[in-house]
Amino acid sequence: MLLVVIHGAATEMDLKLILVAFVGLLYSSYSQKEGNECISANAKYCGECIQAGAKCGWCSDPNFLKQGETVSSRCDELQSLVKRGCNKTFIENPVGRRKIVKNTEVTDRNKAPKNLKPEDITQVQPQKVRLTLRSGEPQAFELKFKRAEDYPIDLYYLMDLSFSMKDDLENVKNLGTSLMKEMSKITSDFRIGFGSFVEKTVMPYISTTPAKLLNPCTGDQNCTSPFSYKNVLPLTSDGSRFNNLVGVQQISGNLDSPEGGFDAIMQVAVCGEQIGWRNVTRLLVFSTDAGFHFAGDGKLGGIVLPNDGKCHLENNIYTMSHYYDYPSIAHLVQKLSDNNIQTIFAVTEEFQPVYQELKNLIPKSAVGTLSANSSNVINLIIDAYNSLSSEVILENSKLPEGVTIAYTSRCKNGVTNKGENGRKCSNISIGDEVHFNISITSKGCPKQGKPEVIKVKPLGFTEEVEITLNFICECDCHSKGIKNSPDCHFGNGTYECGACRCNEGRVGRNCECSSNDVATEDMDQTCRKDNGTDICSNNGECVCGTCECNKRENPEERYSGQFCECDNFNCDRSGGKLCGGHGRCECRKCICDPGWNGTACDCSLDESTCLAKNKQICNGRGRCECGACKCDDPKFQGATCETCPTCPGVCAEYKDCVECRAFGTGEKKETCEKECNDFTLTKVPTRDKLPQPNSEPYPVMHCKERDANDCWFYYTYAVTNSTEKVVHVVEEPECPTGPDIIPIVAGVVAGIVLIGLALLLIWKLLMIIHDRREFAKFEKEKMNAKWDTGENPIYKSAVTTVVNPKYEGK
Repeated sequence: MLLVVIHGAATEMDLKLILVAFVGLLYSSYSQKEGNECISANAKYCGECIQAGAKCGWCSDPNFLKQGETVSSRCDELQSLVKRGCNKTFIENPVGRRKIVKNTEVTDRNKAPKNLKPEDITQVQPQKVRLTLRSGEPQAFELKFKRAEDYPIDLYYLMDLSFSMKDDLENVKNLGTSLMKEMSKITSDFRIGFGSFVEKTVMPYISTTPAKLLNPCTGDQNCTSPFSYKNVLPLTSDGSRFNNLVGVQQISGNLDSPEGGFDAIMQVAVCGEQIGWRNVTRLLVFSTDAGFHFAGDGKLGGIVLPNDGKCHLENNIYTMSHYYDYPSIAHLVQKLSDNNIQTIFAVTEEFQPVYQELKNLIPKSAVGTLSANSSNVINLIIDAYNSLSSEVILENSKLPEGVTIAYTSRCKNGVTNKGENGRKCSNISIGDEVHFNISITSKGCPKQGKPEVIKVKPLGFTEEVEITLNFICECDCHSKGIKNSPDCHFGNGTYECGACRCNEGRVGRNCECSSNDVATEDMDQTCRKDNGTDICSNNGECVCGTCECNKRENPEERYSGQFCECDNFNCDRSGGKLCGGHGRCECRKCICDPGWNGTACDCSLDESTCLAKNKQICNGRGRCECGACKCDDPKFQGATCETCPTCPGVCAEYKDCVECRAFGTGEKKETCEKECNDFTLTKVPTRDKLPQPNSEPYPVMHCKERDANDCWFYYTYAVTNSTEKVVHVVEEPECPTGPDIIPIVAGVVAGIVLIGLALLLIWKLLMIIHDRREFAKFEKEKMNAKWDTGENPIYKSAVTTVVNPKYEGK
């Protein structure tokens, strides 16, 4: 809200100044909305300036600053610095760089040797990148991924051996050779391993009575002792050995329904050496018919220590299940990702919803429905593998503070994705090639300023891109700085990039003051104009006895002057533009460009706009002011004082002469030759052939008059530059056409006939209504009659009948 209070009588100049200030305030608020990160940074040295944003530059010209401007005024947007007079050679504007350090081509099986080792197969390109980041300036590179043919696969089958999985174990005993046969269709290098789990060996998860510890099953069932996790068979390419070892496994048992599968998954993920994982595709098949315990459930057994995520296998048995709690889902996700393991949950239909939710939390995982006896496990594994391998999802390691990363994917069939979907491509077949554009941006400079390393890799794959990040924290001119320079008040600062970088405890443009003595009454006095009360005209701060003017959000607007009394935005405006767009504002006064004048530079000194067709300024009837004619006689009007609406009409004056000479009619037809010979007459066929006001080098008057035959005729009257009178007239007048009699008569006759027919119809209608009413009245009277028309009302019969009352009919 803006409140303006005026005391006393305001002069026109007062109102004008208020209006100018108000407009300036509006422009200021508008510019502040747009913002300028370079100015907002209030940078005191070049390095601080370039960290404010990618558009920011620093002017190192020693003579760049004007009186009253602060050191931070050297930091501005590049275009603004140039406009303010900074030579481009003095502008510090370092830019980021990108260098591909290692760029081995992705493997093409058609060209590569047949017996390639897994570590020699390349699916991700490039492998190492070095980026030099400037704050706010993104640096990007292209990542290529190609799914290799015949890529080795390690598959570890982790099975729940609680009692409810007894019938499933029978079908898994022959899984090794059968799965080897099926997987040979996908890869020639396949290895398989087997592990089993039950539950933590403490109450209340299992019964700890001696008998139950030996055989946890009831009745005559022969079960093995309960255990948490066993690595039964490390990864091997011998399928028959898998069958033999699994064939001797026995079911165990526990008390509660959820199982300790998370403990087993954690050990499989982190015990790479014991499991035998290679740097190839790693698949973990987790088979169960129950739910799972997770972090916090261990408290039921008195276990409170969080899972440490380390390997604790002794003789291939997990020995710390009674000591560490179950891992959390997030902890499990981290370890599976760190070790590039893709998980396949083979679970019964009853627990499908639970594991589907778990799948959504674990990247690169799949869920398959296991039949009641695991007879479909091979098809389940093949389908899940195809689903996992057909999708590529990129992930990156933890980013340094202030660093962001953005992905854009270009997948098959020209599909492009951005944002979170830019991390992945789906429906990828063997041999397909997809591309990812990875853009990394830094905001500011890390505290240490040292290089950082981040890694980007496809989930479930061991290959990765190593990205080294270097940060531009200082300008190039920083290295040329002169410490304790005499230019900085007897060595109180470092002279770098055209300005003094003051030592601690020193302030001022040249570090001439101590920070303890900045604000004193004597210093403030030198910052007051004409011994006034306002310090730096309320537009700045007094630092070391010198005004440092405030900065504005709009880089085009500045305060200046010894007392910050000047600015370049509170000048008169014209057409919504400062100084009419034809000058510059200096200390609240417009300095007009050549050819312009006036307080708002809105008065053009060019007289070409005042030239009439006869090459005279304003037709000789006025003067040219600010590029427009001011007619001396107010009866003349027009851009060049060419028209006179109130002058005696030349049209009426020459009407009779034009009529007699053009058509031989009118009042002067008898004296035409004598009285009407002072002008030249030319006939034209139509009105559009008449001279137009702008088609001749002299003023042209258009006239329209009525002749003796009540017809209109059109002509123009003009006086040429040689004072000759010229008249052009349309050769045929426009006469109004008479009425067409036949349609009028026909219309009248037709109207009379129609009216007659209408009257007849109305009469007929009234007669019908009258007759109907009379008939109805007759019918009503007929109904009310008391005698029948077939009998005589005065007739009496001659026969009298007498009845004997005693007669009984015998």
